[in-house]
Order: sequence, then structure tokens, then C-alpha cells
Amino acid sequence: MEQYIGLDVSMKETAVSIRQGGKRIWRGKCASDPQLLAMLIRRRAPHVRWVVFETGPLSVWLYHALTAEGLPAICIDARHAKAALDMAPKKKSWRASSCRCFRHGTISDFGWWS
Repeated sequence: MEQYIGLDVSMKETAVSIRQGGKRIWRGKCASDPQLLAMLIRRRAPHVRWVVFETGPLSVWLYHALTAEGLPAICIDARHAKAALDMAPKKKSWRASSCRCFRHGTISDFGWWS
């Protein structure tokens, strides 16, 4: 079964959320290093379909580095991500709805970026 990954990227560390079959199967953090992220993704999600993250200061660098590692990276506009999520049914858990990497995993899982 395919896995979908949402990343919340910052300068020092990146939050990672992995979804499969509509459910989160793993969540954690990693240094914002593309090689470390690629290693983590390959270990935790061997059948990755998409790796989704928002535009930001590191997005161009991260996109090119992840695709060079052979990962299917997609960089989405932050405003489009918010608009897509505003149309989705609301989650009951405030924690699930507030975690950006969880939201990116949801966007990835359902293909809402296109």
C-alpha cells in the first residue's frame, strides 16, 4: 500500500507525518537535511507515493535535493494548501487539525494540490 508524506520544514528540523490508507502511521522529527530526510523516508515509508511540503525559504533547495535522491517531492503554495484544507471536513481533534505536517500528509493522501 502506498504511503503519503507531509513535511513541515524549518531551518533546523523538519516535522514528518506519514499516512497510509487514510490514517497516520508515523510522526516524528528529523534534521532539515535532505539526505537524512531521504534515509528516514526510505526506512519508514518504502512505498512512498508523494512527499508534500509548502513553499518557503528552503523549498527550492529541498525540492531539488529530494528529487535528486529519487523521491517524488511536490512543493505546494501555502495559500492553496490552506484553501484546500478549508474545503475539507473538519477534524474533531484540534491537535490533528493544527499539525501542519499532518495537514500536508492529508493533502498528499487525497491529491488536493492539483
